[in-house]
Amino acid sequence: MSIPSTPTSNDACLSIVHSLMCHRQGGESETFAKRAIESLVKKLKEKKDELDSLITAITTNGAHPSKCVTIQRTLDGRLQVAGRKGFPHVIYARLWRWPDLHKNELKHVKYCQFAFDLKCDNVCVNPYHYERVVSPGIDLSSLTIGQHVGSGASSTRIVKDEYDFDGPHSHPSIDTGHGLQTIQHPPSSSRAPPPEPFSSPSLLPPSEASTSGAAPAFPTIVAASGGSGSTWPQSFTPNIPHHPNGHLQHHPPMPHPGHYWPVHNELAFQPPISNHPAPDYWCSIAYFEMDVQVGETFKVQSSCHIVTVDGYVDPSGGDRFCLGQLSNVHRTEAIERARLHIGKGVQLECKGEGDVWVRCLSDHAVFVQSYYLDREAGRAPGDAVHKIYPSAYIKVFDLRQCHRQMQQQAATAQAAAAAQAAAVAGNIPGPGSVGGIAPAISLSAAAGIGVDDLRRLCILRMSFVKGWGPDYPRQSIKETPCWIEIHLHRALQLLDEVLHTMPIADPQPLD
Repeated sequence: MSIPSTPTSNDACLSIVHSLMCHRQGGESETFAKRAIESLVKKLKEKKDELDSLITAITTNGAHPSKCVTIQRTLDGRLQVAGRKGFPHVIYARLWRWPDLHKNELKHVKYCQFAFDLKCDNVCVNPYHYERVVSPGIDLSSLTIGQHVGSGASSTRIVKDEYDFDGPHSHPSIDTGHGLQTIQHPPSSSRAPPPEPFSSPSLLPPSEASTSGAAPAFPTIVAASGGSGSTWPQSFTPNIPHHPNGHLQHHPPMPHPGHYWPVHNELAFQPPISNHPAPDYWCSIAYFEMDVQVGETFKVQSSCHIVTVDGYVDPSGGDRFCLGQLSNVHRTEAIERARLHIGKGVQLECKGEGDVWVRCLSDHAVFVQSYYLDREAGRAPGDAVHKIYPSAYIKVFDLRQCHRQMQQQAATAQAAAAAQAAAVAGNIPGPGSVGGIAPAISLSAAAGIGVDDLRRLCILRMSFVKGWGPDYPRQSIKETPCWIEIHLHRALQLLDEVLHTMPIADPQPLD
């Protein structure tokens, strides 16, 4: 698009909008950007000096001083554009300066008289009257965000979206500290095809893997230690998957005493985890609307490494599960609306012995519950919801890591149950022990791990269009209109082997 000559406030709205559109940063869709800019220009048409200030600021990239550009403050402080709500100064700062901006990262310059934080009746939305002050590496809301210096690509980060597809009914962000969080996974700029399953640098020694790809562009997200209530192991050493083509290179956190994942050294070109023949089907997919399963479970044969789950009405079979043709007599209008936006859906790809990657083909994000991504983000297991953006291609399950976790959890539960029984019988003397009850209580959490807890390691859950957690009006995936549960058969097969070698009983309450 060629940049036209700089307009003035006397020009037609269409000319001004066209000029300002040429300077947008590309973080938003063209449709949304145009609606947002049109809305602003119309509001400023009667304030020609402010409109000229906006045009000057945007077309010169802030090189020339400009005045405040104000709009009326709404009751809740947020602006609605195209059915989505957000803080106005953040919306326009994203459009014209920082597409990956977090709402807490803005601070107004001293000479701005109507900055958002000043709580005036009018709000300044001049992007060049704000500075981005919270850089990676500064502790923010109990989270440490560490930026690895590299290319300037979008980052994987903890987010509190001010607006999303949820539209005007979105709830304002709620900071819950150590509660469930939404972590964004935007697409990489590269469109090259993914590497072959057995040539991935994630199988190389760390020294080779670290030099085989582009500089990592995604910062580390580390939960502050303590307060999670998790009974999972408290140490961590990263298993670093690098993509040579730039696809979502996740850098795990550095070792930290408050982390939740076990320490392991990775070996180059590891042999299969088990010699047991692979199952006939590598996964089975169940589709749900709210808390009700709709249709039959769809099984994917092991010979079919890629399966597509979409919203179309074609017959399902082989490598395609079409959700559009499934009927539900209890389907609500809200569910029907959400189903219309599944579109091309997602591709699930099985690599190697059982690793799983997801590609979002839909025009809307999908939301994933993945213990592997929790680990990569430094979160406690089940502590986060991962927002996978359109066109993103990302690993969501690692079989080897899952198998190690199974073994650890089964061994921990088995040992804790035996120790608990001994403690109740009074066979573990120690200070502060009254008849063995105190140590029994301290062991009860570890002994409470059952088979169902281990099965969860082998399951992925994914919601289309709508998210859940404190950032959204839905607190559980079972409150989302359309979602799938993916059972990974190789992982379940390995779990069966683990349970045969070290059986654990279902957790029993203390008398």
